[in-house]
Amino acid sequence: MAKGNNNSNYTATNINVLKGLEAVRKRPAMYIGDIGARGLHHLVSEVVDNSIDEALAGYNDTVMITINKDGSVTVEDKGRGIPVDIHPVEKVSALQVVMTVLHAGGKFDKDSYKVSGGLHGVGVSVVNALSEWCKVEVYRDGKIYSQEYERGIPKTKVVEIGKAKKNQTGTRTTFMPDSEIFKVTKFNFDTLAARMRELAYLNKDVTIIIKDEIEEEEETFHFKGGLIEFVKYLDETRNPLHKCVYIEGERDNTPVEIAFEYNNAYSDNIHSYVNNINTHEGGTHLVGFKTALTRTLNNYAQKNKLIKDNKKINLTGDDFREGLTAVISVKVLEPQFEGQTKTKLGNSEVKSVVETIVGEKLAEYLEEHPSVGKKIIEKCLRAAEAREAARKARDLVRRKNALDSMHLPGKLADCSINEPEHSELYIVEGDSAGGSAKQGRDRRFQAILPLKGKILNVEKAKINKVLENAEIQAIISAIGAGIGPDFNHEKARYGKIIIMTDADVDGSHIRTLLLTFIYRQMKELIDSGKVYIAQPPLYKIKKGKEEFYAYDDDERDKILSRFKSNGESNEVDESGTPKGVSMSRYKGLGEMNPEQLWETTMNPETRTVLQVNLESAAAADKMFETLMGDAVEPRRAFIEKHAKYANIDI
Repeated sequence: MAKGNNNSNYTATNINVLKGLEAVRKRPAMYIGDIGARGLHHLVSEVVDNSIDEALAGYNDTVMITINKDGSVTVEDKGRGIPVDIHPVEKVSALQVVMTVLHAGGKFDKDSYKVSGGLHGVGVSVVNALSEWCKVEVYRDGKIYSQEYERGIPKTKVVEIGKAKKNQTGTRTTFMPDSEIFKVTKFNFDTLAARMRELAYLNKDVTIIIKDEIEEEEETFHFKGGLIEFVKYLDETRNPLHKCVYIEGERDNTPVEIAFEYNNAYSDNIHSYVNNINTHEGGTHLVGFKTALTRTLNNYAQKNKLIKDNKKINLTGDDFREGLTAVISVKVLEPQFEGQTKTKLGNSEVKSVVETIVGEKLAEYLEEHPSVGKKIIEKCLRAAEAREAARKARDLVRRKNALDSMHLPGKLADCSINEPEHSELYIVEGDSAGGSAKQGRDRRFQAILPLKGKILNVEKAKINKVLENAEIQAIISAIGAGIGPDFNHEKARYGKIIIMTDADVDGSHIRTLLLTFIYRQMKELIDSGKVYIAQPPLYKIKKGKEEFYAYDDDERDKILSRFKSNGESNEVDESGTPKGVSMSRYKGLGEMNPEQLWETTMNPETRTVLQVNLESAAAADKMFETLMGDAVEPRRAFIEKHAKYANIDI
């Protein structure tokens, strides 16, 4: 990547201020989503986004992220470096303005950044405000400048601390997340690496290096093939039908880049991005792509008489997307996102831009590659036949009342209130646990649906086979919002869908099967934040009349050490348990009586549930395909890497 040298056109006058930082520590979730693991890792993304913005502007080609041994994180780039001269309005260094004032940054100045991912400009100042301490070093104009902060407040002035190396420019930010704010402060290497890999695919000229000095892990991401390599990565465990198609063009100052291929799967896998932001709710760019794809392929099939006259088949958009893996990336000068989450693009003009470029380029490609066009149409025709079979299966099931929400499954113990926003459905593994859950629940707002055995793996099955599965029929009927393209989360009978399985290998498998089904056929439930995973305890520890529950090994050890430190029980048995203390390991939900299940796992005031979200839809899709797809080797590699984290009873 060519790197600019004109620091003179990026000075303090380019840093525009929109004001305010006080509310960040009081309401952090408003700015980073939540104060759990998701929000913690989002801090790194906010800092990295600034480095990527420098790359989009043509001034940076390297980003380095390091999880330091003390738990802090350092992000360093080779961009222009944040300006350090005095801001004309604020009368302090521009670096201090950027780090301590909300909505301050060069991305509000069109001469500094034409395209920016961090649209709201709250990033680095919010990271600073939510950090116990933060230190920034700027390499600029042959010098090194530094400033330190505590919980967003400057502890030093911006000072010159040395000379930079020849031609060295950039910004180095190190921060320690504040334990007063976050529930967890330990960064996960794999979580960060997934986002960095995604950014490297989307920015093929950038090299991203991530290191973990605690676990001694390191990854370097640089993909010259860009989106083509992204699609190949997503389809690594699938069998592609043809060579990846790549489309690139620009209209009305809007660059469009798309890569796609068809595979042997039964679901589509489309990921869309605007200025590197994962728009998992889609938007006008996605609509433009789908419209152009359907129209162009349909015209091609008709023109080349690829649909036999004796086959009365009308191809639909769903048929043209079955087995499609695609990545769409557009760069928009002034993107308009719907909602603060920035997950759906609203610019109406982008639809026609994408539609025109895809229509023209895809038509040319098909004419030049007729064998590929024939394979795609054949795949779409098979999809249409399967869709018709699924329709007949769906009608048959409806006639049996299984999909009709007016006829709920017999084993469903429904709640008494009819207010979805205040009710929740527990999908429970096994009749035994289901019986305990039914007795221990609050009947007013908690419904219980016990499942028998493992549901069908929908990753490997056609939709008509999916609809024939009795357990899946029960889930569809209980939720009452349809399935697949007909699904509407607003019609769901419950505001929370909580998956409750045993804390063992079989339980994990059942949970994965359920999540795969929901992700593929009811994805709106996840998008709308209605899917949760229950967290039953692993251990019960008792001393006298006192009872404690531990939800993992660390919590168990803390409880046991508490007895030792209090001097209550210095002697221990062979397992390390203090004398006079009894400890039992729950191997299944059915081992708990109704009162215990309510107290530990179902009582909203004391339970812990994990909300399922799609921070990265691409990573989620890859994970489901790895765990549940046909390819064995990627699954084996995943198991070997993560086996040390498994909780297995021998």
